[in-house]
Amino acid sequence: MEFDLQWLLLGLPVAFALGWLASRLDLRQWKREQRDSPKAYYQGLNLLLNEQHDKAIDAFIEAVQQDPDTTELHFALGNLFRRRGEYERAVRVHEHLLQRGDLTAADRERAQHALAQDFMKAGLFDRAEQAFEALEGTPFDTEARLALLALHERSREWRSAAEVAARLERGGSGSFKARIAHYWCEMALEADARHQPDDAEDALRRAREVAPQAPRPLILAGQRARARGDSREVLQVWGTLLAAHPGAFNLVARDYAEIARQLGEPQAALERLEALYRRSPSGDLLAALALLDADAERRRRRLLTHLQQHPTLSAAQSLLQAGGTALDESEAAALRDAVGRSAKPLQRYRCAACAFEAQHYFWQCPACMGWDTYPPQRLEDL
Repeated sequence: MEFDLQWLLLGLPVAFALGWLASRLDLRQWKREQRDSPKAYYQGLNLLLNEQHDKAIDAFIEAVQQDPDTTELHFALGNLFRRRGEYERAVRVHEHLLQRGDLTAADRERAQHALAQDFMKAGLFDRAEQAFEALEGTPFDTEARLALLALHERSREWRSAAEVAARLERGGSGSFKARIAHYWCEMALEADARHQPDDAEDALRRAREVAPQAPRPLILAGQRARARGDSREVLQVWGTLLAAHPGAFNLVARDYAEIARQLGEPQAALERLEALYRRSPSGDLLAALALLDADAERRRRRLLTHLQQHPTLSAAQSLLQAGGTALDESEAAALRDAVGRSAKPLQRYRCAACAFEAQHYFWQCPACMGWDTYPPQRLEDL
């Protein structure tokens, strides 16, 4: 059968018209989507900048509904939920992202990291730990390990914290030796509380191996030796502390003086502490010297000299207790009480990171959770 060219001439205009109509419909739909979606997005962004978070969330939800494939809108919405404390909604957003099959590897890792942060903020530490562990080998590896480290510290899982810190150090993320030593010291204290002295001794040995120059293992070793009645070992260990960390020695100066006096070696200890006091005077060293010096008049002169050079309320209180006043007993007692009350706030330690003050010395600040943030001197000696 012969092909009729007339049909071809008639069909070409019809096909062209149908194609043009279809393209116009697609173009109009695309333009409408592009116009509506950015409008909702920019509206949400404007509300967010104006601190109108509730309205911003509604705008972002509308934008996501109009374009459910836009991952950036999902991330923005999930972060908004987390910032507002709506952790369950943030988890749902990021879990929805992870369930998408068209998500790129980079966006999948990003969603996994956001989900781990959601769990962490929500206090779901077990799920947060699993989510952070899933990020091993990704661009979020270091950040995830640091988060795991904070998680283990908060949960007081010291052995796991030591393992994570060791991996961070091997990965070149910085030096964690001092912090690992703290973890082993915490494990030693826990072992002693369980009446497992062998485990405590092993943990303390590991602490000294990983950070030979750290002061805390030496202090703890001396305290354990004192608890078991080995006074000679106390003087030896704390003598090492005195030579290596004279600043940290303030924390045990009085105990050191008491042990030396019990062993009948006050003179040798007095000479060592006087040498340290001349280099770095402090109230704790002054009190230790008073325990070692049997000469009452020399103790009073030392107190007066310290008070003249370092006018602190604690030194004034010590001088009053030594009898350095011409007042009668009731007046002197009232004066001592007033000075003691005024001196008490200055006898605290203050965290250098967050300024949290405490009567006792902390190796880890209970407020900001930082390690070694407390100077070993009291406020009045700083």
